[in-house]
Amino acid sequence: MAGNIIEISSIVKKFGDFTAVDGISLNIKEGEIFGLLGPNGAGKTTTINMLLGLLEITSGTIKVMGTDMNREPNKIKQMMGLMTQETVVEPDLTAKENLEIFAELYHISEPTKSQRITQALNDANLEDKADVKAGTFSGGMQRRLELVKSMIQDPKILILDEPTTGLDVQNRVNMWERIRELNASGVTIILTTQYLEEADTLCDRIAVIDHGKIRAIGTATELKSMVSKGNMLEVIVRLNEAERAFKALKSKLKMPLELRGDHITGVLENHESDTLTKAISVLAQERIQPISIGTHLPTMNDVFIKLTGSAMRDETGENTSGRDKAMFRSMR
Repeated sequence: MAGNIIEISSIVKKFGDFTAVDGISLNIKEGEIFGLLGPNGAGKTTTINMLLGLLEITSGTIKVMGTDMNREPNKIKQMMGLMTQETVVEPDLTAKENLEIFAELYHISEPTKSQRITQALNDANLEDKADVKAGTFSGGMQRRLELVKSMIQDPKILILDEPTTGLDVQNRVNMWERIRELNASGVTIILTTQYLEEADTLCDRIAVIDHGKIRAIGTATELKSMVSKGNMLEVIVRLNEAERAFKALKSKLKMPLELRGDHITGVLENHESDTLTKAISVLAQERIQPISIGTHLPTMNDVFIKLTGSAMRDETGENTSGRDKAMFRSMR
């Protein structure tokens, strides 16, 4: 079994009286894809920034391949690559020139620089676009360029912050395949995403963070089993009928139910088909026509709701725009 490549122990980050990260401890194994999930403001971005050495740790320790972040931050920065959720390419420069700038920031000398740029263009399927301005590329092409740019220094660890945000389904699937290929080549990957099916599909293990604390860590299967080992009832009704439907179902079904917006959910332990039939009958008696009603196995969204009290929100509001600039300054 692979050992730990990252060891995070009781890290805390305070901004004045506000505690953004509150005693997080976790280990990431060499060669795994590790997911980091949490609602907006949960502490994910702050944790990543400490891991990258862009924020000073208030207390606690981070070790990467045995190196202590508090003692040798610059050494750790050379071990890691970062792909932000924002595509940061220079539109007036060619694909090759974009890669050259990043190679220089990492002080990669010839002939290594030329070799890595050539390989990066091939990996991104942009070898025939090497001398074309990046501003003319499609969104998918720019994301591929962004990904290989983050790998130019040949890092052992790659942090992917919302890597498929803004991509259509086909480009998202293509990005997933490239992530799998990188991982298969030996790169340890830390992934944050707003797409729960992305974490479910790609990640070996997932940590759910909320209010600066770890709520749970495990495989997708382990996390789902925390919600239910069987099926779940899900009822969706019109919002103005939700409260009435919830009260009626809770009274007649005699089972724990939760109401969130227009969704009513509950864990089915036995007699799933009988409960579903009863639920339909109760709604009919109340003259409520459900938008949908059925059962399903627990999903990552069910896990997320159970652990954080809310469904996953779009996290594009988190401020990552200054992180690249900060990272560039720190490498100079």
